[in-house]
Amino acid sequence: MIKKILVSQPQPSNDKSPYYDIAKEFGVEFIFRPFFKVEGLTAKEFRQQKINLLDYTAVVFTSRHAIDNYFKLAKEMRITIPETMKYFCVIETIALYIQKYVQYRKRKVFFGTSGKLDNLVPTMVKHKDEKYLVPQSSVHNKAINTLLGGHKLKHKECVMYRTVSNDLTEEEKKDFDYDMLVFFSPTGVQALKKNIPDFEQGETKIAAFGPATAKEVTKQGLRLDLEAPSEKFPSMTSALSDYLKKNK
Repeated sequence: MIKKILVSQPQPSNDKSPYYDIAKEFGVEFIFRPFFKVEGLTAKEFRQQKINLLDYTAVVFTSRHAIDNYFKLAKEMRITIPETMKYFCVIETIALYIQKYVQYRKRKVFFGTSGKLDNLVPTMVKHKDEKYLVPQSSVHNKAINTLLGGHKLKHKECVMYRTVSNDLTEEEKKDFDYDMLVFFSPTGVQALKKNIPDFEQGETKIAAFGPATAKEVTKQGLRLDLEAPSEKFPSMTSALSDYLKKNK
């Protein structure tokens, strides 16, 4: 029986979060505890990459962190992002988050349906004349460069933020007793093993968001019980709701 779920993300600031609806519907308790923190680069650090934001006509966003730090850096460097800028997001929930910074217009905001960049590429190819900027974390692989380069899309990747450890306290380690763990990045999975080296999964369910996170779960010798996003369930909350319904 799943009763207590650890979500490795900060607690939602909005009381209308789907997590609260799930808690009420299925009688589960969510504990929000990120295993790492995201820090944005300073304007000084970013300038070392010798990238001018205004040299690009479109931005590719793979996470909310990328959106936050793109607009934060623009503000720090006193750059006004033009109205003509186009935004390509891997999924609608990320696209909608842009409203926090700019007026949302469908003609300049595009998104995929699976949460994976390869699902977004066909749309990007339709706009092949754009110059794409891809904000990323300091920890990333060459997959995006290979994918976009393979479709001959003019693009540049840049680092805008990094992850730093947010270790569990001794008390948290002692009381680490959850029926399910929900991860959103490979770093979170690695942090679990770093904080609790002798962790044994047993009956504990593990959910992962994104293919890289899912891969890291199995790489660490753990069993993956739930993976999102998918065509049917684009968000972790929708996938989680379905999983709890089936395993009630």
